[in-house]
Amino acid sequence: MESQIELREHVLIGPLRRSVNNARNVAGSIHDDATATKLGFRGGTVAGSIHMELFPPLLLKAFGPRWFERGTLSLYFLNATTDREAVRAYLKEPSAGASDSQVEVWVERDDRMRVAEGTASVGSPAEPSALLRRPLDRFDPGEMRILGALKVGDKFEDCEVILPADANAARTKVITEPLDWYVGASPWGGAIVTPAAMVQLLYAKPIATLRSKIGTAVGLFGAIELRNINGPVKVDHFYRATGHVVALGQSPKTEYMWFESAIDEPDGKRIAEMRMLLRFMKASSPLYRAV
Repeated sequence: MESQIELREHVLIGPLRRSVNNARNVAGSIHDDATATKLGFRGGTVAGSIHMELFPPLLLKAFGPRWFERGTLSLYFLNATTDREAVRAYLKEPSAGASDSQVEVWVERDDRMRVAEGTASVGSPAEPSALLRRPLDRFDPGEMRILGALKVGDKFEDCEVILPADANAARTKVITEPLDWYVGASPWGGAIVTPAAMVQLLYAKPIATLRSKIGTAVGLFGAIELRNINGPVKVDHFYRATGHVVALGQSPKTEYMWFESAIDEPDGKRIAEMRMLLRFMKASSPLYRAV
């Protein structure tokens, strides 16, 4: 797979891939064609976390296996894609010999429409990541309806999470950039999780503990930053997940929340963290429908 990576003007360019919308059968979600088109999208959208899986070959080329131990990938999503639309990942080549480095990254569709942009890093670079330097208070929250019961600082309930081997195997059947380490032995022992699976561990069960405070609405990922603190995250391994809300706001079409989550070993050792922007479509909520 490394042989398919091109270096052009100090930019590592991945091969053209067709990311699969593996949630297209989840009725009522943004990934479902009927729901997405009703909300103004061209069709069911590919989750932003799926596009993150384009990057590991580039990250290994740029930073080596250390990225899975102490690396970040920070992306803000600009335009949605639909099932199997061709996309590719780009990563600016880091300076030679730098042990702590951060570079620009982005994803483009084959017609050059930019899908996502941000940064990737390894170690402890001096500058903050793309999402950590992004202001979270640019807009007045105003009167919130979907997220009106939430406030900054609200915590997720602690919960136990695990990615079973069978779930990981199912993910690797549709992944566009498979690595042997996702399904077998790795430099860290057993199999490690894919970026999309890592997002799910840091998102799905933790956010469910706040569901009773969130009104009914269709949600979508607006931005994701993954941080390996003492990684990698391993398959078939129990972790304790925590998290809290860091910002709330709204745009003309959405209400949104930024949150931080983390997974730790049972002894408290921090393994990985995530910052996410989660948007909720106003047009999908009964709270915004005309009375």
